[in-house]
Amino acid sequence: MQVLRKIIEIDDELCNGCGQCVPDCAEGSLRIVNGKARLVADKLCDGLGACLGSCPTGALKIIEREADEFDEEAVEQFLAEEKKTAQPLKNGGCPSAQLMTLKPMTSCQQANTPATLIGSALSHWPVQIRLIPANAPFLENCDLLVAADCTTLAYANIQLDFLSGRVVMMGCPKFDDQRLYVERFTEIFRTRTLQSLTLLVMEVPCCHAMLQIIEQAWKAVKPGFPVRHVVISTRGEIKGETTW
Repeated sequence: MQVLRKIIEIDDELCNGCGQCVPDCAEGSLRIVNGKARLVADKLCDGLGACLGSCPTGALKIIEREADEFDEEAVEQFLAEEKKTAQPLKNGGCPSAQLMTLKPMTSCQQANTPATLIGSALSHWPVQIRLIPANAPFLENCDLLVAADCTTLAYANIQLDFLSGRVVMMGCPKFDDQRLYVERFTEIFRTRTLQSLTLLVMEVPCCHAMLQIIEQAWKAVKPGFPVRHVVISTRGEIKGETTW
């Protein structure tokens, strides 16, 4: 039976398919389908909006419309079936969050490979800051590269000049949770032994927040490794750099 009630609405234009809303829905009513968040069934959504705060793009909102009544019994049955068929993951509910160590090309291999065929220098997965826990094994004793998302497109030679030989953590301080970033890096600085940190950001004002995040975490722990701060212009050039 349909009634006028509050229910979630998803803006396809704003949704980037990140999946952060999925684990926040206790009823399991959200899924990522073809790269977009989707409501599995109206009757599974209670309309309380617990998922709203986890959406980095603001694609979720609560509206009032004609919909099937919320059915707690249907939710219990749905979750029970999901539990039976679910495949266990090592690091939470998102497959992209499973930790993997990869084998990048060596510098010798890179030197002997045509530029058009050169392989990736990436040594691990995932790469997003919010998906990498402080206890990730590849963080121990590494040279860390913290790169703002846009630098990977703006700087053409990022693989050879910055990524090779480093562990990378990527993110956007404008669209992601800055407090989470500070907490994550503070924990990493406190619990892992790093050899160095290279911070790669764009010249645009919003990217300056990434420097403030690293500085805040640094001041909280005061680790001993060197930090290199590199600024990339929107034309893809190194505009300046400092070290401390």
